[in-house]
Amino acid sequence: MQHSGADVSVGRILTSQDCMAEGADWLAAREPRFAHALSLTGPPPLRRRPDGFAHLLSAIVSQQVSTHAARAIWGRMEEAGLTTPEAVLAADDAQLRAPGLSVQKMRYARALAMAGIDFDELRAVPDAEVVRRLVEVPGIGAWTAEIYAMFSLGRADVFAPADLALQEATRRLFALPDRPRPAALRRMADAWSPWRSVAAGLLWAYYRVETDREGIT
Repeated sequence: MQHSGADVSVGRILTSQDCMAEGADWLAAREPRFAHALSLTGPPPLRRRPDGFAHLLSAIVSQQVSTHAARAIWGRMEEAGLTTPEAVLAADDAQLRAPGLSVQKMRYARALAMAGIDFDELRAVPDAEVVRRLVEVPGIGAWTAEIYAMFSLGRADVFAPADLALQEATRRLFALPDRPRPAALRRMADAWSPWRSVAAGLLWAYYRVETDREGIT
């Protein structure tokens, strides 16, 4: 487990499977339902992804389409070299449409390219500020920003309460009558700090066991 040397307000960064196990044990010691989930799933895997422009653009491409379609479109974007801000801004409508981008996603891709996000600086910014900066970009909502902070930046204490699989896993694990709404789930997750990202990982793993479906791709 490591801390940012430049800014301790960034908090803990998930760097290894040992980090995930530490967080899962902490959660299980404080919440019997997490202990139950952990007995079924084991510690959730560390699922780090690259950070930067291309990953955020890929997330936008993936919105509201199937996983299969998203992979196909992104593969064509990569083949066309449309994975940098410069390439996206230089492309005309026909070039962006060819891989499969809708008119709306063409607008979002250009907005991201023009946003001028300093991705290196973002690594040293506190969690809430990461989300605040990203959601300023058209096409990036809170869910995308929180997932980016969790998976691409490795933040240990971020949650994505709008995620339907997390809502359903929480409903099942905590025997709730209905899926919790995002605001209610966010309040519920406050008790899981400073390991909310690991709690999300445990809930996704539990969802997979319970439903035999993947909660996140």
